[in-house]
Amino acid sequence: MRLTVALLVLTMTLPGCAALSALKGEPDRDVFELRPPSDVPRQCGQGRRAELVIEPPKTRGTLDTDRIMIRPNELQTQYLPDARWGDTVPVTLQTLLVRGFGVYDAFTHVGRAPLGTSGDYALISEINDFNAEVVGQGAIIRLSVNAQMVNEMDARVVSRGRFTATAEAPTTRTADLIPAFDAAGQQLVTQMTDWGLRAVGVNPARCR
Repeated sequence: MRLTVALLVLTMTLPGCAALSALKGEPDRDVFELRPPSDVPRQCGQGRRAELVIEPPKTRGTLDTDRIMIRPNELQTQYLPDARWGDTVPVTLQTLLVRGFGVYDAFTHVGRAPLGTSGDYALISEINDFNAEVVGQGAIIRLSVNAQMVNEMDARVVSRGRFTATAEAPTTRTADLIPAFDAAGQQLVTQMTDWGLRAVGVNPARCR
């Protein structure tokens, strides 16, 4: 009876989700999202238009989570205790790529699935790194992705690429790490959109 009363008092004194987190033994974590390089539409002046499907990126189990990874050394994996992504890492990258490619009029549609039975092209990727590496008192954010652009008509790989982006954080505090993740994410998406446009025959330098 005393335990029941104690739990009831705890639930009433903790606000909303915090009460649920406390009862489940899970700490509260701030939620963060990353931004694409731009949401401004860009005109590429191409007559032909194509549909692009961004497939869900693959990754290993330690990155297939909404936790924010930080590596004290090459062999050790930890996660920030007070922060998480709004989605899992693969969905976070997929969202960035959908938004990154979606600003270009070279595509009639950019999405997670085709409008019909299949799109014209599919971007298939695998995330190798999406973490902070501790260096001295700070950290280096390291994002790396392998990708393939596939012609859906004949399942032919038209281009392959490996992309790496880094950014420095002065400390390992969450307030310093997240802006560095954001900067690295924008670098990565810029690299991948430039490559992707060229893979389908569009010169990104002509897009305004």
